[in-house]
Amino acid sequence: MRVGVFGDTHDHVDNMRRAISFFNEAGCKLVLHAGDFVSPLVVPPLRKLTCPIVSVFGDNDGNKTGIQGGMRVLGGVAGGPVCTTSKDGTRFLLTHDLNDVRECIGDCQVVVFAHTHRPSIATDKSGRLFVNPGEASGWTKRKPTIAVVETDDLTAQIIDLPDMGQPPAIWGS
Repeated sequence: MRVGVFGDTHDHVDNMRRAISFFNEAGCKLVLHAGDFVSPLVVPPLRKLTCPIVSVFGDNDGNKTGIQGGMRVLGGVAGGPVCTTSKDGTRFLLTHDLNDVRECIGDCQVVVFAHTHRPSIATDKSGRLFVNPGEASGWTKRKPTIAVVETDDLTAQIIDLPDMGQPPAIWGS
């Protein structure tokens, strides 16, 4: 099963639309947003997703009431780390800041986080996958990225978010 992952969208509506378009075209069955929407401005494009979304707040979400109100139709936003299980039984732990969950990861198979704006994929000694999709906004690093997790073999790829009309660049695994 394919799961789309992104975070640190920081009000970049165009890149939010690009990410959603990619997730829909890639056939994602679930999308995870690891926080830092910033304002309700980026919520309406999420309604174009063709699959469920699970999301958490980040440390830069200013108007949480407005974001939560807009997200209510899509399932809401968790105030802190959340565990979710995909339709195929893969257990995800979703948080904005990895430091908030280091001591309580439990039996989750995939840990998704953001906050650093640096994309990364790693596996620990137990085979648990850690995925940071980087920043969908591109404001800090000037290179917007998202990620895709394949639950069949617990692998992930970082994807450079393309300009509209350009094919995506995929790296890592």
